[in-house]
Amino acid sequence: MNPILADIYSTILPSAPYIIAAYALLWVALLVYVLMIFRGTKKATAQLTLLEEAVADKQGWDVDYEAIDWDAKDTLLNSGAINCIWNGFTMEGREADYAFSKPYMHNEQVVVVKKDSGINSLDDLADKNVMTQVDSAALDVLEGDQKDLADTFAGGKAQTIGDYNNAFMQLESGAVDAVACDLSIADYQMAAKPDMFVKLEPLSTENYAVGFAKDGDTAMIDAVNKTLKEMYDDGTIAKLCEKWGEYGISIDNWVLVD
Repeated sequence: MNPILADIYSTILPSAPYIIAAYALLWVALLVYVLMIFRGTKKATAQLTLLEEAVADKQGWDVDYEAIDWDAKDTLLNSGAINCIWNGFTMEGREADYAFSKPYMHNEQVVVVKKDSGINSLDDLADKNVMTQVDSAALDVLEGDQKDLADTFAGGKAQTIGDYNNAFMQLESGAVDAVACDLSIADYQMAAKPDMFVKLEPLSTENYAVGFAKDGDTAMIDAVNKTLKEMYDDGTIAKLCEKWGEYGISIDNWVLVD
């Protein structure tokens, strides 16, 4: 887990205990997530705990963490094994399948390449090996609005992999030529290795929200919306943006303001 998410996720926790699913993406946007299921470093876990304890103390909230298979997220959510999905979850195109919180952050789907690749635009991806995460918003875009572009890729489609960490390892090693991902993931990877990666123009623009089961806990959705708005009003969001500004985090991308 990246340090920004570790910091931010813990700022809001649902009452109860709740188990909230989020897949551990190397993801650095200002996403204020309630609870996250993650695979992270000790450093990230420590940062997560600091804010978690602060909010839990203030709100009387509790949280459990549990690693999940991203492919199984819908089954886990609908069975009640997890309470929500909050990992940079794009709401557009999924409204019929989930109950969502209010959108809270603007996002884009982008393509990341190596700086020395000679790939300067989406058109340059013709006959290139492009990878994305299985069941991701980027894959939805490449199979939907940007299918004509994906048809030009090597093999006539994007390759898929279980998580973005491994996708960027593949890109760094030269096994693939590009990775399609969330803007926040791209920003994190470029901040971590500024001499290696660069992003191309956006594939699409969208919004993040927290996903719940279609007939899920409306009280919890209301609590998430209320807490996110309060964090914006009391300046918490702005402080987090300032703290992580070097990673490209901007209050300009926050959309839950009223």
